[in-house]
Amino acid sequence: MSRSLQRSLNSMARLAMRASAKAMKQALRSSKKAGLLKTIKTKATPKRSVAAKPRMRKPASNAPSHSRALQWTTGVAIGASGARRYRLYTPSGVRRDEHLPLVVMLHGCTQNAQALAVSTKMNRLAQAERFFVLYPEQERLANLQNCWNWYDTRTGHAQREADSIAATVDHICLTQPVDRQRIALAGLSAGAGMAALLAVRHSERFQSVVMHSGIAPGVANSTASALSAMRGHRAAVPLAPSTTGQQLPALLVIQGSADVTVAPGNATQAVQLWAQHESALANQPRTVQRGKRYPATVTDYRHRGRLVATLCLIQGLGHAWSGGAPGLPYSDPEGPDASRMAWAFIQKQFRISVP
Repeated sequence: MSRSLQRSLNSMARLAMRASAKAMKQALRSSKKAGLLKTIKTKATPKRSVAAKPRMRKPASNAPSHSRALQWTTGVAIGASGARRYRLYTPSGVRRDEHLPLVVMLHGCTQNAQALAVSTKMNRLAQAERFFVLYPEQERLANLQNCWNWYDTRTGHAQREADSIAATVDHICLTQPVDRQRIALAGLSAGAGMAALLAVRHSERFQSVVMHSGIAPGVANSTASALSAMRGHRAAVPLAPSTTGQQLPALLVIQGSADVTVAPGNATQAVQLWAQHESALANQPRTVQRGKRYPATVTDYRHRGRLVATLCLIQGLGHAWSGGAPGLPYSDPEGPDASRMAWAFIQKQFRISVP
């Protein structure tokens, strides 16, 4: 392959990346030094030939080099609510006779799967802890800002999006060795609102849900009410009782006290809705801080010893993924590591759910 052709392919691949070009370039440079690129290979990256690559690199492991590219793949799932694009991260060395957990990650506004993966560093954690990470993506035609329409319940748009994500989860369960008893949701901002709606709408499918800087289901039902809810001016509507007796998935809410995009009071509303639905009471709040990271106030809500919801209010954090990669929008490296907090919470619920 000629060098000019190689440069053209590289240029096309870069143009395909739609998220925050300048910030993403800086983040990718720093993550290359930290070895992060070993777990965030894109399918769009062109494969170089030996002739165009005079300096050969030693593979990072004994696995074939092409297997690392297959760790970060794209796809489309078709369901009753339409098609849904997604990206999937697969840890290396997965055998067909084993079944791994699945974490579904939902991006925020102006983001896509690539941006959320890099900012949260969830793929690197998935490689170390061995679980799949599914990143459904919103279509620009559905929302010009790439937001999930979590609030648009009056028209049914929100419900259809939630159902399309559920169909994408089903697609991954059919095509990958996923343990259906160990599936969890997590989302940031608009993704958090959609994750909560999905957890309520399909509570039997998920063992836990993590909301980072989002708004609870039922607080808004239109664009105008969503804007009001983001400012903290909307009262929560109690969740409807389950007709089947199904418990809600355990909820972890992570929220910054300095968030000026989503008012911190929304976090309290979310855990209180879960608590009321499951008849849970709040335990005594506790303060947690590691090193120079932001301190966090953590409150658990329990019913007969079962953890129903946890509120983690991080002092000084704005509208950003706590402990995220530096140099990216909606990512604050100074906070406690939200990805590790989320996985610790999710993993605990997996162990509880094992019969």
